[in-house]
Amino acid sequence: MELRDIEIFLTLAEELHFGRTAERLCVTPARITQAIKKQERQIGAPLFERTNRMVRLTPLGRQLRDDLWPVYTGLQDGMRRAKLAARGVTAVLRVGMLPINIQDLRPFWDTFRTRHPQWQLKIQHASFVDPFAGLRHGDVDVLVCWLPVEEPDLTVGPVLLGEPRVLAVAAEHELTRLTSISLEMLADFQHANAPGWPDYWADGYVPSHTRSGRRIERGPLVRNTEEVLTLASTGELVNLFPGHMRRYWNRPDIAYLPVQDIDFLRYALVWRTETENDLIRAFARVAADLGPLAP
Repeated sequence: MELRDIEIFLTLAEELHFGRTAERLCVTPARITQAIKKQERQIGAPLFERTNRMVRLTPLGRQLRDDLWPVYTGLQDGMRRAKLAARGVTAVLRVGMLPINIQDLRPFWDTFRTRHPQWQLKIQHASFVDPFAGLRHGDVDVLVCWLPVEEPDLTVGPVLLGEPRVLAVAAEHELTRLTSISLEMLADFQHANAPGWPDYWADGYVPSHTRSGRRIERGPLVRNTEEVLTLASTGELVNLFPGHMRRYWNRPDIAYLPVQDIDFLRYALVWRTETENDLIRAFARVAADLGPLAP
């Protein structure tokens, strides 16, 4: 089995969807189907059960996934370390960002790079869908995400910043007649929802109830910020965001209204406890030394 075919198999085993697998690997769904059929012919048995409605691993497929995963990740790590060593870089710290204000956090990036020139810092976008999956799958080493985080396998590090909250609404929304709004008003409108969110974490972003006890309804499932803003622009929902959205995602069909009586949204470093290493500790020290950025 060639390395690319192993990658296709393992990605499909994770996604369990031919279209998403093809999109993630930048190939056509036909290429995915072709590779899996070839593997099944070589092995002599099905690796996946597939119908028009679902894809799932067979027992043999699960066994192959479990056997191949450490081999594949070991090869990837070895190639990456060799390429870095050739450039004089001994290790890479991958930081996943849930907020989009990378520039605001520049003091942390610059200080880490100055203190540790032998290490590379790679900053990448992290999805808010199933937010801790990147840490658990080894896609990122550290995640910048909002609090609270109450996962038994994760460590919460220093807070990087706290921000006031704004409400994204359609440019012509009735709330735009006001200069600011209160938490109580949120119960009059529907808000976005996302798959894979722990309830307590979702409540940290959009409270489940107002202070008077009125329920704040969560409606359509969304998978990215663009979907949220599209639904907000049509008046289908309103949505809370951190204040930096006003600067980083300004668009003519959206208005951002200050929310006066809600706590700041705090972002902190989070990592898997069992993968803590010198790079993670060094970055946490930088964050602790600089302290939270002023809003």
